Amino acid sequence: MEARADSNSAAPCLSNSGCATSSDLSSTRMLFSNISQSPRVLSMATIETAVSLIAIALPFAFPHLGSGWFSNIETWFRRIARRKTLSIFAVGSVAVLLRIALLPVIPIPQPFVHDDFSFLLGADTFSHGRLTNPTPAMWIHFESFHIDMRPTYMSMYFPAQGLVLALGNVLLGHPWFGLLIANALMCAILCWTLQAWLPPGWSLLGGVWAVLHLSLFSYWIDTYTGAGALAALGGVLMLGGLAHFMKNCRMRNCVFMAIGAILLANTRPFEGLLVGSVVLVTLLRWIVGRQPRLTIGSLLSRFAPGIFLLIVAAAGMGYYNYRVFGSATTLPYTVNRATYGVAPYFIWQKPHKIPEYRNEEMRRLYSEEELNFYKKVHSLHLYFPIMLYRCFSLLRFFAGLAMFPALIMLWRALHDKRLRIPMAFFVVMIAACVTQIFLVPHYLAPFLGVLYLLGIQSVRHLRQWRTNGKPVGTTMVRLAILATFLLACIRPFAGPLRIQLGERGSVAWEWLGTENFGYARATVERTLESNSGRQLAIVRYAPDHLPDDEWVYNAADIDSSKVIWARELDSASNQQLVDYYRDRTVWLVQPDSNPVAVTPYSMRATSRPAHDDTTGSL
Repeated sequence: MEARADSNSAAPCLSNSGCATSSDLSSTRMLFSNISQSPRVLSMATIETAVSLIAIALPFAFPHLGSGWFSNIETWFRRIARRKTLSIFAVGSVAVLLRIALLPVIPIPQPFVHDDFSFLLGADTFSHGRLTNPTPAMWIHFESFHIDMRPTYMSMYFPAQGLVLALGNVLLGHPWFGLLIANALMCAILCWTLQAWLPPGWSLLGGVWAVLHLSLFSYWIDTYTGAGALAALGGVLMLGGLAHFMKNCRMRNCVFMAIGAILLANTRPFEGLLVGSVVLVTLLRWIVGRQPRLTIGSLLSRFAPGIFLLIVAAAGMGYYNYRVFGSATTLPYTVNRATYGVAPYFIWQKPHKIPEYRNEEMRRLYSEEELNFYKKVHSLHLYFPIMLYRCFSLLRFFAGLAMFPALIMLWRALHDKRLRIPMAFFVVMIAACVTQIFLVPHYLAPFLGVLYLLGIQSVRHLRQWRTNGKPVGTTMVRLAILATFLLACIRPFAGPLRIQLGERGSVAWEWLGTENFGYARATVERTLESNSGRQLAIVRYAPDHLPDDEWVYNAADIDSSKVIWARELDSASNQQLVDYYRDRTVWLVQPDSNPVAVTPYSMRATSRPAHDDTTGSL
């Protein structure tokens, strides 16, 4: 049986000729590869390096550069910082207002990486009042990265990020606004946390630094992936709640710690366990050694609300796991990795047996790309270079190149007696770094408060550095801050100035230009949605297709969607798919064509071989 889309009556919706691609769809490949095809004079990384080097070098030649001007700004800044509540509110408000102001030049991002679509599936599910979705009938055609199809159809991830995206979707009409709120809260609570350890001016600087470096242009705000802002929010709530509780013993700080623990348990549970262990040990030692000691009744009255929240959250997580994965004790990730994964997450684990894959793209990612990287990390001569590169990339992401000179003062910050507790967090963070196979910045988001606390303290020491009695360190700190503001001002005009931004897949995603990604698929989907009737888009990849560029993702309710995305498999499976959706117009989408090809689907053109169940591969 031929697909119903073979009739010429359906073709004019996408093409004037009846089978060729429309001009709108013909331009999508160019949109998707805009970065690589457009000639660029400079890259953002080059500009950042040049500006940072200038900021580092100038103080040696001009140690008093702009001292009067900088002093006036610092006086005004300290005046605001002394009003602590106002500072917290100002940091959060600026994070929201600045990013909204940037929307005309850096619009709401399109999803384009695996995690984006997975988290948005969770958001779509929650937005419709469901915890999960039944496995669709034709599920083998809908298999995709980081999506569970069995026992239910749902994102493989913990639910916190999906819930926040759903909140933005329900209240403000788009999931991205939930992400915006999470980033603003992260920056504001970071400022509050730093206030427990640092003078007001430096605390405010840390909050502003996070706004400029994380919440305007990084992938924490310009993709839907990673739950970086939420995990960081959980971490700073725990660190800040601990510090403030040890100062005033207020019940609300126990509640803040509990909320932070819940967020970490539902975003980055491994790192959250490390953070929680340090918090628990620190609290126990403080309670035992405190004078005068708190009574049992006093402790219970302060900790009871937080403990109650933890119990309710644990019960809720168990029920969620039961509904989605079939067992209250089966955690997210585990079903998906057991089904598809080969490379383990931790360095002490061994690779899993290669499972049976139903499509080439998933086989290539899991059994080749991930496994090859695992072997590199396990290689003695590659382990240390990889770790050094990770350190550089992570420091660049969280602080920026202009602040690298402060690293020479890190040893002083680590010797500050007042920072012994953050030092414990720092040690377990290093353990998290060296034991994980895969590591990207949002993995360390729970330690954001510690990173900024130690970083700002190092900057304070650098400010006191003098050479031959000249305030070189003071001027270096001032110029580093100015360099960060300058880079933040340049970034919105990267397009008109033809500045190359971070490329897709780059670890250094602090200047990621996501406005160049995701538009090819979005344009095809938008064009198909404009057609009358319901559509089925069958995706055929080229043999050299990159697994990172995945197009087969669907909404929570697949059968009710206007456009369904399906993966082309063998002829028999494709025929079953077309028969099942006989009421839909069927299209063949070839993302690897240049331009993207969208044509009526014909069963005669099926290119996938039949699947051999005995070999465990395609």
